[in-house]
Amino acid sequence: MRLLAILAGALLLVWPAFLNGYPLLFSDTGAFLHQTAPPPSGPLVIWDKPHVYGPLLHALHWRVTLWGPLLAQGAMLSWLLWLTQRALRGAAAPGLHLAVCAGAGLLTTAPFTIALLMPDVFAPAVLLALLLLGFARDALTRAEAWALTLLGVFGIAAHLSHLPLAAAVVAITLLLTRRLRPVLRTALPILGAVLILLGTNLWGHGRAVLSPHGATFALARLQADGPAAAVIRERCPASGWYLCAFADRLPMDSDVFLWSRESPVNRAPDGTPRFLGGALLSAEAGAIVGETLRSRPLEVAEAMLRNTLAQLVTATAGDTLVPDYLDLAVRPRIAEAFPARELAAYDAARQRQGALPGLVAPFLWPHAPVLLLGAVLAGFAWWRAARRHDLRRLGLVVGVLVGVTANAFATGALSKPHLRYEARILWLMPVVAALALLPRRPPPAHGGQ
Repeated sequence: MRLLAILAGALLLVWPAFLNGYPLLFSDTGAFLHQTAPPPSGPLVIWDKPHVYGPLLHALHWRVTLWGPLLAQGAMLSWLLWLTQRALRGAAAPGLHLAVCAGAGLLTTAPFTIALLMPDVFAPAVLLALLLLGFARDALTRAEAWALTLLGVFGIAAHLSHLPLAAAVVAITLLLTRRLRPVLRTALPILGAVLILLGTNLWGHGRAVLSPHGATFALARLQADGPAAAVIRERCPASGWYLCAFADRLPMDSDVFLWSRESPVNRAPDGTPRFLGGALLSAEAGAIVGETLRSRPLEVAEAMLRNTLAQLVTATAGDTLVPDYLDLAVRPRIAEAFPARELAAYDAARQRQGALPGLVAPFLWPHAPVLLLGAVLAGFAWWRAARRHDLRRLGLVVGVLVGVTANAFATGALSKPHLRYEARILWLMPVVAALALLPRRPPPAHGGQ
C-alpha cells in the first residue's frame, strides 16, 4: 500500500504535465539538456550553471522521453511528503497521504514546480530532506537516512541558491537541538555538494571553485540596485574597467544586463558581439563587487533586505507556464537527440502553443488564500509545539519558515525576485503546518510504514 500511495501521490503532484500533454519546460531546460547533448552540439559545459542537473536528467531520459525525469520528480516529492507525515504523526496513512498530495496539487503552487524540468524542484526536496535528518532521524530507517543524505548532496549541488538554503537548515538545527550529531547530519550533504561543485568546475572550467563566474551575477544584482553602478561612475575612467564605457547606461535591470544581446555584457562599445560575455566579465566583476561591498555596505544591505522581502511575497506560477524562448532554447535539443515522436509531443504541448496559462487559470485562485492560511497555521503549530516541548514538530515547522526565508534571500537578494523562485518552496508552509497540527497516530504493530 505504501508504494502504491507514493506513486499515486506522485501523479497528483505533476498533474499540470498531463493537462499540458508534456512536462513543463523553461528556457533554461535547454541548457541542461545541452550539458549531455550528443555531438556535434554537445556535450557542453555551460558557463553559468553547475554541471549537475543535466546529467541527472540524462540518467532518467536516456534520450528517449522527458516523461521519465518528470515522473521521478513527482515520486521524489511524494516520498518526502510520506516521510514527513510519518515523522510528524508517528505513522503514515495512505489515505491521508493522497489527501495531502491532492491538496498540495490543487491548492498550492507545488505542481507547477514539480512538473517543471528545472533544478528548482530540489529546493523543497533539500529543505525536507535536511529537516528530516536533523529533527526526525529516529523516525527513519538507515536506508532512508542515507537516501535523504544523497538526495541532499545532489539537490544542493544542482543550484547554487540551495547552498544558503541548506546552511540555514544547519543553523536552525544547531539553535534548536544544541547537539552535534543532528548538526553533522544536516551538514554532511553540504560537504558532499561542495565536493561535487569543486570537482565538476575543475573538470569543466579548470578551476576548483564553487562558481567560476558567480561574480558576474553578483555584479548584475548590485548594479541594478544602484551601489555598483555608483562605484563604476566614481572609479571611471581611472580604473580602466571595461564597463567604464557604459557607465552612463547603468543601472539597468539585472536580467537585461546578463542576457540582452545589446547589454554591456554581450556587446562591446564598438558594437562587436561578445561570445560568453558573462564569463569574460567575471574577473572585472569580482573587483567591482569587492569595491562595492567595501565602500557601500549599508546600501548593499538595504537593497538585499528589500529584495528578500519582495521575493517573500512574490510566489505565483506565472513564469512556469509560458512558451518564452522554448523553441529557441529547448526545441533544438529535443530535435537533435530524441525520437521523432518526442519532438511531435513537444510541438503539440499546450505550453508551447501558448494555451497553458488560460487552461490553468481556474486552478490558480486558491494559492494566495491558502498561503495566508498556511502562515496562520504555521504560527499556531509553532506555538503549540513550543508549549508541548515537541522538538520534532517545532524543528520541522520552524525549519520550513527559516527555509522559505533563506530561499527568498538566496534568490531575491542575490539574484532577482522572480515568480517561480519562492513559489517553488513556499507551498511547504501550509502543508507541513497542517500535518504538524494533526494528532499523532500510533505506529502499526507489524512495523510496515
